[in-house]
Formats: sequence, C-alpha cells, structure tokens
Amino acid sequence: MTNVLVLGAAGFIGGHIAKKAQDVGWKVHGFRRNSSSAGHLQNHDIAWVEGDLDHFSSLKAAMSGMDYVFHAAGYYPTDYDPRKISQQISFAAEQMKNVVRATREAGVKRLIYTSTMSTIGLPPENESRLADERDFYRPGSLPHNGYYEAKCAMENIALEASRVGYGIVVLNPTTVFGPGDVHISTGEILLMIAEGKARVIPPGTINIIDVRDAAAAHINAARIGKTGERYILGGANYSISEAAAIIADIAGAQPPRFTLPSWVLDGYIQLSDFLPFIPYAPFHLRAYKYWQGYNMDKAKRELNLQSRFLEETVRDSLRWFSHH
Repeated sequence: MTNVLVLGAAGFIGGHIAKKAQDVGWKVHGFRRNSSSAGHLQNHDIAWVEGDLDHFSSLKAAMSGMDYVFHAAGYYPTDYDPRKISQQISFAAEQMKNVVRATREAGVKRLIYTSTMSTIGLPPENESRLADERDFYRPGSLPHNGYYEAKCAMENIALEASRVGYGIVVLNPTTVFGPGDVHISTGEILLMIAEGKARVIPPGTINIIDVRDAAAAHINAARIGKTGERYILGGANYSISEAAAIIADIAGAQPPRFTLPSWVLDGYIQLSDFLPFIPYAPFHLRAYKYWQGYNMDKAKRELNLQSRFLEETVRDSLRWFSHH
C-alpha cells in the first residue's frame, strides 16, 4: 500500500490531489491545522492529522511512513503593506525549510511541491516564444509585491534542496478553476462574471487549467516526474476578454463591457502607493504586465498532462457553486 500525505488537503487544490490519490488506490493522510476542516472531502475516507507548517515536530510525525508528500499548503501573504515584505519572505522560507527538512528526516521518497505560475518569469525580449520552465521570476522585479517575492523564495528553497539530493518535483499551475473551491479563491472571478458584476476587466492574457487536471498531473509527478524539475500545469491560453466572454455566455450573463487601458491601471497603482484614501492595489493586479501565455509541452511530454476544455470547467464549477 502506497501511503501519501497531502499538506493542505482541506483546501481547493489539495483536496483534489487527495481525491486523485484515492482513485489510484493510495492511502491518503490529510494534514490540517483545524480539526473541523475537511474542505470538500467530507465524504471521503481521509486519515486526518493535525499539525502546523510552523511546527517541525508535527510535520515530521505526520510524514513518518509516507511514500510521497504533496505540499499544497504554501504560505500566502495577505497583507499588502510593503514594509512587511521582508518579514513575509522570511516566514515563507522558514515554513518551506521545515517541510523540506521533515521529508528528509522522515525518509519520504519524494516531495511534490505545488508552486505557482508567479515564479515563471517573462521570456527574454529577443526570443519570440511563450514562457516555459526555463523562465524564472527575478526577485525585486515587482516592487511592493510580497506574494511574488515569498513564492519565489519558497520555490528556490525547493530547487536548491533537490540539487543536493532531496527528491523534490516542483509544479507550477496556472490559473486554476473548477468545482470544490471551498474558500472561493479563483472562483471569485467566475462568480463575478457569472453574476454580471464584472463590468470592466484588465488587459492581458490568461491561462486556465481545471483543478482536476492539475491534480491528475500531481499524481503523475509523484510517479514519473523528474527530481529537480519544474513543470507548468496549464490549459489553453486566452485573452482575458475572450475567457470572460466564454464564462458569461455559459452563465447567461452580460460579459464585461470595457477593457481598462494599461495607463489607467498604472495610474491607479501609483496613486494607491501614495494616497492613503485610495485602496492599496492588490499584488496580482500589480503584476498585470506579467500575465502571459504559457507553453505546457514539457508537462504534456513528461507527466502526460491533459487539459479539458474551459467550457466544461466553467459549467462544472458554476454547478458546484450553485449546489453549495
């Protein structure tokens, strides 16, 4: 029997990883802070373990006897205060070091780390291609953006550990939609468009993957992924206006009418930095120039990544939200 531990099993992506692991016959253990949290796994036979990423002893104990560990509970900065960025990076790094060290001391075969598309940088200006795994976000590229800096630090720790013998595979999902978004993370975008509340949208490109396809790729990463490699998990590339139109059409709602010009966004971001009565620009919006299309050939070739059509993802997501 293959034993696996999912850090973040009570969450959106982690819950689907747990389900896919059960589908292939693995015994699933779920790591959570709150004993009452089960996410969308209420009716699944999960061996729950309470602990905290800040507490190394609880991590090591939970990992004892595990073949694979899936880390889908990475630190997510929520405070936009730029004065706290160094503190956020330090906090994220310590959690990641705890996880990596615990896998080694517990004798885990492989750690599969769910990173983010935010650590994929822009391709060189002299290369006309989509971004892929060769492209890295450069720390400091986006001022006042604790999310990007923290996620970059965490991924770098994972990659550095893999170079000195740790069995680690890094996965970089793009924008993840799908049923089971219990905390309404990316699902908020779907709901705003489906309810006709998104009157304007930002410019740019978006890549979307169904959470179920991302979870299946995690299972394959544990089985056949290459240690020390990063893999972009994505679906099709769309302009934001095109994706919004598809969502609105399926929901029977009016699509957003206007696309904001970049100079308006730039002005809002700058003003929010200096005027206290203007809401501080969220870190994802601050990174709109980094929104881009991605090349998933590596994950398709080495992890057998398969991505369903956006229309199916949207229908299933809206149906799930309606029922819950």
